Formats: sequence, C-alpha cells, structure tokens
Amino acid sequence: MSDTQQAPNAASDVEMSQYVADRQRVDEEKLKKDDEIIQQFGDYTYGWHDSDAAGEAAKRGIDEQVVRDISADKGEPQWMLDMRLRGFKAFLEKPMPDWGVDLSGFNADDFKYYVKPIDKQAKTWEELPDDIRSTYDRLGIPEAEKSRLVSGVAAQYESEVIYNSIQKDLADQGVIFVDTDTAVREYPDLVKKYFGTVVSPEDNKFGALNTAAWSGGSFVYVPKGVHVDIPLQAYFRINTPAMGQFERTLIIADEGSYVHYVEGCTAPIWSEDSLHAAIVEIIVEKHARVRYTTVQNWSNNVYNLVTQRAYVREGGTMEWVDGNIGSKATMKYPACILAEPYAKAETMSLGFAGKGQYQDTGAKMIHLAPHTSSTIVAKSISRGGGRSAYRGLVKIVDGAEGSSNSTVCDALLVDDFSRSDTYPHVDVREDDVTMAHEATVSKVSEDQLFYLMSRGLEEKEAMGMIVRGFVEPISRELPMEYALELNRLVELQMEGSVG
Repeated sequence: MSDTQQAPNAASDVEMSQYVADRQRVDEEKLKKDDEIIQQFGDYTYGWHDSDAAGEAAKRGIDEQVVRDISADKGEPQWMLDMRLRGFKAFLEKPMPDWGVDLSGFNADDFKYYVKPIDKQAKTWEELPDDIRSTYDRLGIPEAEKSRLVSGVAAQYESEVIYNSIQKDLADQGVIFVDTDTAVREYPDLVKKYFGTVVSPEDNKFGALNTAAWSGGSFVYVPKGVHVDIPLQAYFRINTPAMGQFERTLIIADEGSYVHYVEGCTAPIWSEDSLHAAIVEIIVEKHARVRYTTVQNWSNNVYNLVTQRAYVREGGTMEWVDGNIGSKATMKYPACILAEPYAKAETMSLGFAGKGQYQDTGAKMIHLAPHTSSTIVAKSISRGGGRSAYRGLVKIVDGAEGSSNSTVCDALLVDDFSRSDTYPHVDVREDDVTMAHEATVSKVSEDQLFYLMSRGLEEKEAMGMIVRGFVEPISRELPMEYALELNRLVELQMEGSVG
C-alpha cells in the first residue's frame, strides 16, 4: 500500500545563483540586532542534558550484526528479525535523496543506533532514575497525566519507552496503549497483521533504516465503537550526543471508533548532529476517525526525517495536525491513502525555519476510490536566512469519480533574505473531480509594524500579534495547552524580527 514516490523538484541554476547572491547581501548588523532581541526571550529552553553512561557506552554505526543484536536483545520472533533484515538490505540499496534538504554531510555511521537507558520499564514515575524523572517533570508530562489532560502517557527516552500508562476505564473497554516492543510480545498476531503494511520495508531510504533499527514507539488499538475523547500523549526525548532515535508507531482504529494521539519531542543542544527517523502507520477502519497531532521542537542539531502514512477505509476520517518548529533539517510529508469510497483526510501543518534551518514539509493525498475528499492547509514562516518548502502530492486515479481536493499554501517571510518554496505535484487521471490549489507568499512589513505600534503596541507585541494571526488556523485545532505551547514556541523564535 505504498504511495507513489514524488519526483524531486530541483531549482534552476539561475534561481540558485540568485538565492546565493541574496544570502550574500544579508545585513549582518540587522541579524545581530534581531538575535539580541530574541535572546531577551530566552534560548532553546529544552537544551539541558542528563548523565549519559548508557549513551557513552553505545556503539556507533550500523551493520547486519547491529540489527541482529537489537532484535536479540528484545527477544523478538523470527518474522520481526526477517522484517528488520529486509529493511537493512533496502537501506543499503536505496540512494540518498538528492532533493529536499541538504544531506551531503549525512553519514549513517556517525550515529548510535541503540541506547537502553534503564533495564525495565517503570510502572510509576517514582521508579525512574532521578535525573530522567526530573527531565520529564520539567517537561510537564507527569503533571498532564495527574491533571487528566491526557487519557494515557508514553515517555520514550533514547531507544526505549521508559514509562507507559492508560486510564483504567479505557483499558476496561479494550483499548490497548502500550509501547510497540511490548505489543510484539503481548499482541503478536495483531502486530504481525498490520506492521509494515502501510509503510513497507522498501518504501524509502530512511523508512528502511527505521525498519532495520526501530525501537520504542506506541502501539494503539481502539475497538469497534469506542471513543477515546481525551488524547493519548507520547513524548520523545533524545539525551545522548549523535543519537539515532527510531521509534515505530502503529495505530489501528477499528470500525466506528475515535482516537486523538498527540506527540511532542525535544533534545539537548550538542555540537554533534543527531538523527530522528520515525515511522507512523495508521489504519482507519470503516467510519472510524483518527487525529494525529505533532508539536516537534527538536534542537537545531537534529535531522528529522520521518515517514507518516495512514490507510483510510470507507467513510473513515484521518486528520494530521503537524507543527514543525525545531530541528536542523526536516523532511516530513504526512500521507493518506483514501482506499475506499467516502474516505476523508485533512492535513494542517506549520513549519518554522529560523537561522540555519530547512523545513521541507508537506502532505500526500492518494485518492483510490470514488467520492473521496482531502484538504491540505500548509503554513510556513521563514526568518534569519531560514528556508521552508511545501512539497505536496495529490493523486486521483482513474475511476475515483466525484473526488475532491483543496490545497492552500501560505508562506510568511520575515525578512529579505529568507526563502520559501512551493513544489506541488498534481496527478489526476479522472475527469469527474473537483480540484483547487491556492498559494500565497506575504512579508511582514515595516508598515504593518508601524500601524500596530502607532496604536500603542511595543514592537515585540506587534510582531506577536501578526504571528498569532498567521498561525491561528493551526493552533485552534490543538487542545488548549498544546495551542498555547505552539504559540509560545513560535513567538520565542519571532520576537523582535522586522521585515
């Protein structure tokens, strides 16, 4: 059930030459002033790190023996080892992507592929080592659980989920929310039925790497007719320098069910790059609905190369709400395969590209059946020489009559030397369809700021108002506490910038 890979869109030599020339004309004094103002609002606030005995002892690089060792340490069945080896073979055979973000400095042997921070998953927060527990306290995860803002919590640290819980009333209704390693042991038939069916081991280079080295992630099964009204939350934390985190999340929403899954992620700031290469597979059965929300705030030394895809059956609904604020470079295109009639999908995404960042994000909608519908709303903000790109695919096959898609891409440039690109790819093989595509690029101007400041606002307040208005269509789709966090993260990056 793999969707068609999108052809790369390379900028012309003239365009790239102009871009380089524009970058060379950057007013360094203005950049310095902007950064000084931003410093008043704090640095990256999640950049602390804990003691790292497990990480220091971990081996760098990956080969077949590393793959076998990971599987053996987890006590996996033969079919899972075979799946891992398929993934490793595909990773070696597939070329490095030559489109999107710059991966010329990427070396797979630089990273640590398996770091086990504790021997046994904790049943309570108090069972965790003090420094790890302190990290999650600072992130507010135990408090969210205690305040019942979430109906279940999974906390992954390095390669392992170190804590996992679910409210008893949901467990009594048959809802399963465990880490994927536990699911392989305790629900082997269910995992084997779905694992790798939406994203195959040979799908793409970094998906193949995940299949070979995956560890942790969430497994969610929601029985027929059950509604999980309060979100399930997972939080992923990298601590070790040069860490590779490869969680594998699998969500199955059975007929007529509903679930909202929310994930967040942070990492310390190190001089060495780290890698986050996750896979998310979602199966939306008939008339079920799944919402998957991400607030990604990796530090600026993390490659974020993620494959997310959902398979949606008759009358089902899949919703991606995707916020990408951090990382050094992101390539992420949440996809929906609308496989049966009246399936629906929506992606709402926000990418922020600051100094030294490249956010290459977008969405893919594959219409395989009649009367399917999809919507893409993609917003991006670029400042300080950062680069953002929307890269999307909408495919409607012959016979998918009565299908529709609406795509809206809005880019906000905060200065004269940042960049935003739009690479839409539309492949329609059916006449009886409705298609709409809209793209806008706007710039925060001195006039806008002057207008607001003339009405009594400080410069930082004026910029904050403009930014909040721009991201509001995304933030209003989040639970309140996550919307506040997203707005705060964006404003920390944007305050003081003047176009």
